[in-house]
Amino acid sequence: MQSKVVTGIIAALIGGVAFGMIMTMMSAPDGKPMMAMVAKVVQSDSLVVGWLYHLFNSVIIGASFGLLFGNRVQNYGAGILWGIIWGVVWWIIGGLILMPLFLGMPVFAPLTMEPMRMMGIMSLMGHIIFGAIMGLAFFALVGKVPATMEAN
Repeated sequence: MQSKVVTGIIAALIGGVAFGMIMTMMSAPDGKPMMAMVAKVVQSDSLVVGWLYHLFNSVIIGASFGLLFGNRVQNYGAGILWGIIWGVVWWIIGGLILMPLFLGMPVFAPLTMEPMRMMGIMSLMGHIIFGAIMGLAFFALVGKVPATMEAN
């Protein structure tokens, strides 16, 4: 049986790929894909670098999800709920606080600066989708079998 941290990482990478596809299709205020804006956090314009940075963050988010919520995920519904909650927490930490700071913008810029508002809301939706998929995948990967099935 693998650890909850490893399970969280795998689940978050699954959610991260789904969210990354959304971000690659989203446009940043400069007209480039949102994933290119993510790459700017590490001084790059490359979509590949954006993807690598995004997936690196997914690993951190997934490991912490496994540590903090692994024992609370007893069914698919709980996985989805805790995943969404953790996704929204990381939208606030990453999307509203850290990313704007790294890009030289004020905290909460995606909600307070007019050209970025739609991107901020789309980012929230992406983090919700990411969290739901991560939580769903986490429970699926844990492989818990109901007690009634174990007897057979």
